[in-house]
Amino acid sequence: MCGIAGYSFDRASTVSRTLAAQALLAGIAERGADAVGYAFRGDAGTLSVHKQRSGASALLERISVSPEANQALIHVRDYTKGHPRITANNHPVRHGAVKGIHNGIIVNDEEIFARHGFERHEPQMTVDTEAIFALIDELGPRQEALEELRGSMATAWFDDREADTVYIARGVGRPLWLGEGQHEAFFASTRAALDLVERYLNLKLRKRELPEGILVPLVDGHRRAATRFKPDHAFEETPLPAVRAPQEGATCLRRLAVIAAAL
Repeated sequence: MCGIAGYSFDRASTVSRTLAAQALLAGIAERGADAVGYAFRGDAGTLSVHKQRSGASALLERISVSPEANQALIHVRDYTKGHPRITANNHPVRHGAVKGIHNGIIVNDEEIFARHGFERHEPQMTVDTEAIFALIDELGPRQEALEELRGSMATAWFDDREADTVYIARGVGRPLWLGEGQHEAFFASTRAALDLVERYLNLKLRKRELPEGILVPLVDGHRRAATRFKPDHAFEETPLPAVRAPQEGATCLRRLAVIAAAL
């Protein structure tokens, strides 16, 4: 069980990009401690990525997001496939022009790589998540691409070919919440993470859990027309507890309060 979060802002938004990332990270910190990472890009489309093998508490106070960055992805990992000692296995994960984050398990990743003749972005990679972004890199954000995947999934990604868009998608077996403000759109694995955003950024969000089988583009802080797809339910997965690192969550919440009070 991992945690994902992120945002898309309109240029008119005055929200602190760094504090937004910190609030989201604190909100998902309890969902994994094997690795943590974030990525952001600004007006010029320049992508900045940081990931490390630790829990969220080791990164929270070191997060630094450019004030011009209008898009961000945030991830905490509780790994299932692809050992975190291989940095490329940790999130955000890249394949070709696509870099993204994922919560869930893709069980037919090796089959997808073989069927399409895909090569791993880095030779040592084994993480199942890469299959999602390999399909998107090859086929684009299409129903057909997402319907090839078998397993559980909530995911989000950037594509170098679409500098203004953050894509979010929910398959089966993993939650994904969307919160929309006047100039901002936030997403996270839990509603509680969006509640923290409201509290620490002084925003009011329209919050809803996305249904299964949906792909939503976020552009300049606003949701665009969604694409529906039929996720494959024909697989079995042992249920995992949502809280995997309670000490990380508690520590990050305490530190977030201190960070916000000092601003």
